Amino acid sequence: MSTGRGPGSMLPAAFLQSGSSSFAEFLASHDPSLLPAGRPLPSGTSVDAVHGTTIVALTFAGGVLMAGDRRATMGNIIAQKDIEKVFPADESSCIGIAGTAGLAVEMVKLFQVELEHYEKIEGAQLSVDGKANRLATLIRGNLGMAMQGLAVVPMFAGYDTETSGGRIFSFDVTGGRYEEHRHHGVGSGSMFARGALKKLWRDDLTPVEAVTVAVESLYDAADDDSATGGPDLARGILPVIAVVDIDGYRRLPEAELDPIVRAVVAARTVRPDGPTAPITG
Repeated sequence: MSTGRGPGSMLPAAFLQSGSSSFAEFLASHDPSLLPAGRPLPSGTSVDAVHGTTIVALTFAGGVLMAGDRRATMGNIIAQKDIEKVFPADESSCIGIAGTAGLAVEMVKLFQVELEHYEKIEGAQLSVDGKANRLATLIRGNLGMAMQGLAVVPMFAGYDTETSGGRIFSFDVTGGRYEEHRHHGVGSGSMFARGALKKLWRDDLTPVEAVTVAVESLYDAADDDSATGGPDLARGILPVIAVVDIDGYRRLPEAELDPIVRAVVAARTVRPDGPTAPITG
């Protein structure tokens, strides 16, 4: 009886062969069921799955910031009040998730391993464009699930050493990759968040100002989209905000984020619709 293991080894032969620098391609050939989309639904069925919602990203002088609210929904039910939607991709990039939460988190984990695997095999990091292309390939592999209602629509951002600045990429369910400039948002509340981003973004934002703009945009999204959750000061639930710059990925600790969020909430008690952009002649 063949075990498929290499001679004198406890590992299957596939683990002992040189191959692609893509871990996803390795899984596809070795055991496709381990891929996020490797367990398709039976034809004609549907699933009420937990969905993540609004993610925003914006560049600032010397880097890029990504922020996500903490609400997950299942139909008209708030399924979770403190879900996390922004994750490190590697030490110089981050990824935010919208869409079917379970599949999205699996895809994030696979993407993290994909980047680490490439670095170990090739001895170098992928470029920002290369990372975005790899993520597009993973999303394209989930198209069958997306057609059954289990779509994953992430957003990717990273620090580009060649331009010494941040870059933002959005995707569609077919794996289409689009570079966004200055700022962008995805998810059910994104149309409201983008309005705030357009109003408040400047090309000379400091990191602290960029955090404030992100919090304002998520507040506007929560104001008009029931699937987006605003800051919950009573429970201590704040947005997840990550900054990526020349020093790498950093998630803002709550001690640093809390006073900024409280200042935004306090200002909204005076002006509920938020700050206005100055008009210049």
